[in-house]
Amino acid sequence: MNHTPHIRTVVSCTLLVVSLGAGAAACFGSDGNPLAAKPYDAAEQISLNAPSDSAKADPDKPLEITVDGSDGRITDVMVTDERGHHLAGELSADGGRWRSTAPLSAGAKYTVKVSMEDEDGFPGTRTITFETAPSKKLLTVQFGPKTGTYGVGQPITAELTAPVRDKAARAVVESALKVESTPAVEGTWHWVDDKKLHFRPKEYWPAGATVSAVSNLQGVKVADKLYGGASQPLKLTIGDRIEAITDAGAHQMTVKRNGEVINTIPVTTGKPGFSTRNGIKVVLGKEYFVRMRGTSIGISAGSSESYDLSVYYATRVTWSGEYVHAAPWSVGSQGYANVSHGCTGMSTSNAAWFYKTVREGDIVKVINSAGAEMDPFGNGFGDWNLSWDTWRKGSALVAGTRDGSSPDDAARLRPQV
Repeated sequence: MNHTPHIRTVVSCTLLVVSLGAGAAACFGSDGNPLAAKPYDAAEQISLNAPSDSAKADPDKPLEITVDGSDGRITDVMVTDERGHHLAGELSADGGRWRSTAPLSAGAKYTVKVSMEDEDGFPGTRTITFETAPSKKLLTVQFGPKTGTYGVGQPITAELTAPVRDKAARAVVESALKVESTPAVEGTWHWVDDKKLHFRPKEYWPAGATVSAVSNLQGVKVADKLYGGASQPLKLTIGDRIEAITDAGAHQMTVKRNGEVINTIPVTTGKPGFSTRNGIKVVLGKEYFVRMRGTSIGISAGSSESYDLSVYYATRVTWSGEYVHAAPWSVGSQGYANVSHGCTGMSTSNAAWFYKTVREGDIVKVINSAGAEMDPFGNGFGDWNLSWDTWRKGSALVAGTRDGSSPDDAARLRPQV
């Protein structure tokens, strides 16, 4: 070996031998190990395939670090970005080459620390920094709902700006979308379609919980030429556990707060041919006044079933127009018969109380109706009508794993590189 730091070390040792005799051991450490010597600058021996000037590296190409010549070997490589994330890689058996096994992030700055040793066992180091070019095609996410306070049934939604169909790419996306709550809950994402995910816990959110959702997709390679972009985080608070259970057979609604019954209300639900949907629904919003017309649900104007009504204190539970609302025209039937076109009707005073009591995300559950089951998706939030096992099958990370495991568990069992 003929690099300068090695020469200086040899000369220093020679002088010590002349003047101190056995004191030469100080150059090699107390055990005579050359690795105890101060590492020399290995800049002339280590090279990598990233630009050394202001040019940006192509994030689609793996990072390669090599030893120039055959008189040394790489012993360790650590590559980190500005956020402290480590880039995985593998070292060849002879220590002559290190190659990344995980994709580089786009638009990121990396620091590379390489350790090596020469043929005599003396340690050398080199530290290199480089930047990757930003991606021209970005995938971002918009979380929902808006920041605020919601009921215990409110799912977290994630809308992507580009479709993701490949299972491996979906796993990358899902692993980067983090939801945390205090107190902690077991929960996971479910892919509704190629551009939309919903997150819900195994059970309803705990009353009083705080929930946050963040995306760590920025710079992450999702698919060929597609990288994650920056997205706004989300924070929610969860209110009391409000549940309204409508028994269509008994024509009665029971309202609970945190498990305690706070009101029992006589109601009317959908009559034959217009039966109210069974299942768990989530309050989508509240409208003080709504004009309801039969034509909006396919009833011909002027037919025997046609209607055009001014409705007050309307609490929406489906996008297709199912509400809990004031129906003063059917007070005589409330508690006795089902005469509506699918909505849950009650007196004006009861509807006003219900309107003031519930918020978005609260639970409205219908039982004993002749109607069909509430769809899980597409007509509101019917997420809770899927069993937990079925819900987990919609995850790209935990599907096929045991109940109780988390996406982090799955990542440890099946690392994505």
